[in-house]
Amino acid sequence: MSMLNDIDHVLVSEESIKEINKKLGEQITKDYAGKKLLLVSILKGAVVFLADLMREIKIHCNIDFMVVSSYGAGTKTSGVVKIIKDLDLNLEGYDVLIVEDILDSGLTLSYIVDILKGRNPNSVRICTFLDKPERRISDIKADYCGAVVPDEFVVGYGLDYDEKYRNLPFVGVLKPEVYN
Repeated sequence: MSMLNDIDHVLVSEESIKEINKKLGEQITKDYAGKKLLLVSILKGAVVFLADLMREIKIHCNIDFMVVSSYGAGTKTSGVVKIIKDLDLNLEGYDVLIVEDILDSGLTLSYIVDILKGRNPNSVRICTFLDKPERRISDIKADYCGAVVPDEFVVGYGLDYDEKYRNLPFVGVLKPEVYN
């Protein structure tokens, strides 16, 4: 059975994703000109977005990765964040841009922002591919946002349900019978 059968409808098409990355890349290129940009990707979900976004950024940038855990196999955040893989780079002198796949409750991202700010970078800002403001618990906003989405269970383009669907080239809404 094809994983496409589990998708109710497409929310963000492949074409829209390309446009979003181009627009964000242009803005980041402009805003970070003359700065020492470090893109920090939160694995695993944001890696697809990072790969496309960085190709649209026309200035030098470094990349680094963090792995944090706050979900498990469920559909809601636990609010408990654990760093599984920390950054390799010292942040002093860098302008850090956290590249995230989706901003929903904001609990995990608030925690990461606080940790990174404590490491003396020049700045810490957030670039999220998707924003789901209806789910926000923490008082946090993205500095760069690709698209605002409704409170539906989205997968594809790096976003998963139980480690599946990340390889879809679009963002789709998962049929409820798949996760209920």
